[in-house]
Amino acid sequence: MDSAYQDNATRELACGLGFVPVVPPNPRRRQPWEYDKPLYRRRNGIERLFRRLKAWRRVFTRYDKLDLMYAAFVTVALIAEALR
Repeated sequence: MDSAYQDNATRELACGLGFVPVVPPNPRRRQPWEYDKPLYRRRNGIERLFRRLKAWRRVFTRYDKLDLMYAAFVTVALIAEALR
């Protein structure tokens, strides 16, 4: 769930499917809800990691034909990002 989808119907649907929405409410919202700030911080870190992985053109366009080679290059990209 993203901040663009923060209406009540979407939140109820996500909760009904067993998901825990961790999106902060819009500051101008009349009835803001509570959210888990440490969990949102972790979610934000994971989203940033995926954004950095997409910067690797080979990962983003999936040049490799074999799943094993693709997974190996994703591992190399993760190691390079961790060393950065």
